[in-house]
Amino acid sequence: MTQFHLAQINIAQAQNEMDDVAMRGFVNRLDEINALADQAPGFIWRLQTEGGDSTALRVFDDPLLLINMSVWETIEDLRNFVYRSMHVELIRDREAWFKKMPLMHQALFWLPAGQLPDIEQGKQRLDHLQKHGPTRQAFTFGQPFPAE
Repeated sequence: MTQFHLAQINIAQAQNEMDDVAMRGFVNRLDEINALADQAPGFIWRLQTEGGDSTALRVFDDPLLLINMSVWETIEDLRNFVYRSMHVELIRDREAWFKKMPLMHQALFWLPAGQLPDIEQGKQRLDHLQKHGPTRQAFTFGQPFPAE
């Protein structure tokens, strides 16, 4: 049995509010992509409202700064979902909906199996990555660290 699972947080600066016509292409795909994640190999959990996604959550001072968090069995499971599924289509088209982030916008970190991250923990890990670069505390796909 795996002793650790991989958590991830990513943030994105939306071009407009979710109900703006310019965001329609992204919003129209949310249910599809969330369902794809829910069924993906290695998927454990994702941050969501009762509506089924996290775009309505406002956890930063800027209301256009969106948060996404999830937990996966392995880094390979998350990598496969992000880069080898239909999810990659959203990444390819992200400039239509999101502004370029000046700082690191995604952090990966290990949690004991069965533990779920809370929003503050995710924000702290992302902040740590932005300030210190990849470490065991928070890392990236490009510079991963093994589970302890």
